[in-house]
Amino acid sequence: MTTSTPTASTAIPTTDEDPFSAAVLADPLPFQHRLREAGEVVLLERYGVYAMGRYDTVRAALLDWQGFESSAGVGITDFRTEAPWRPPSLLLEADPPHHDAPRAVLSRILGPRALRELAPRWQADADRLVDEVLEQGTEFDAVTSLAEAFPLRVFPDAVGIPEEGRRHLLPYGDHLFNSFGPENFLVQHGAPHIGEHAGWVNEQCAREKIADGGFGDAIWSAADRGDITPAQAPLIVRSLLSAGVDTTVHAIGAVLHAFATHPDAWAMLREDPALARVAFDEAIRLEAPVQTFFRTTTRDIVVGDVLIPDRRKILMFLGSANHDPRRWPDPQRFDLTRDPSGHVGFGMGIHQCVGQHVARLEAVSLVTALARRVESIELIGEPERHLNNTLRAWETMPMRVELS
Repeated sequence: MTTSTPTASTAIPTTDEDPFSAAVLADPLPFQHRLREAGEVVLLERYGVYAMGRYDTVRAALLDWQGFESSAGVGITDFRTEAPWRPPSLLLEADPPHHDAPRAVLSRILGPRALRELAPRWQADADRLVDEVLEQGTEFDAVTSLAEAFPLRVFPDAVGIPEEGRRHLLPYGDHLFNSFGPENFLVQHGAPHIGEHAGWVNEQCAREKIADGGFGDAIWSAADRGDITPAQAPLIVRSLLSAGVDTTVHAIGAVLHAFATHPDAWAMLREDPALARVAFDEAIRLEAPVQTFFRTTTRDIVVGDVLIPDRRKILMFLGSANHDPRRWPDPQRFDLTRDPSGHVGFGMGIHQCVGQHVARLEAVSLVTALARRVESIELIGEPERHLNNTLRAWETMPMRVELS
């Protein structure tokens, strides 16, 4: 990437395909292949935004926060010209210097010490959940019984919010991630109910709602010390509840589906439980629960032969980058022998997901609990996709297990 004035040698590739159509959201891989093969940068004609799908291009743009800003919104809406429907995230939708203090506070709160304290408790919770599910039988919906149940069981507890009303968390997060895309059928479906869901979530971020000793309490303590302002504290708690539930649910779903469709990988995991961490990141690479994020150019920027003008929206296809054969051999294979650590499923650079280690601990705890009890897992019906403008998710995943 460079900021020099280009000598345009070729016209920019364009497409009239809609990446937010139901067909593409249900099966994005064919579109993503065409996007990568069309060029480093492609113009999405119907939205007037630029798109990147190749690994090296997406990664470089994610690292260049000065040229590709987040503070104008990580969705299609440009916050400089249109008001967002809720206050912007201090983590996702802010750049330095405004991003620095909230990021530093949350990085400490979600750091190694917190994970060491949580690990035995969450492993015990995962063992109990798996026991409860298996007591009901060896056939179940892995989405509702495991992928949704475990994060909703442990993460809100860790934040310190009440148990009553947690039913609002998933639809709130679902609408939030839908709203990063255009105002299509998915946004319209969630709009009539978002006021109720958002109202409940916002109420839980207040100091008086937060239990002592959790992530939320630590955020408010940081405000008391002056590390952040009292006005920032509830927004940072909201960021945990917004981006820390749905994404983990879909990440666990990705891991479970990968194992159900790759029995050799499940056998490897049972032989070596330490592979659970590799399995989590390889599933994130393979499935990319967060498929896309927007950025906005802060100046004229040249990528390859294409000049992207100042103040233009860029749609970065994280899922496509994670399937780029230029970077990943046999990218559609779930392979526990590869090193998946370079994936961009959590973003990259200063905006890389600050809660990824917490999500990894949740997934590893649950997969480890399953591996202790279950010899094999398989699908017993066609899983159904849950469509979202930003997320790659499952609605149902009928599964059968054979106990050890």
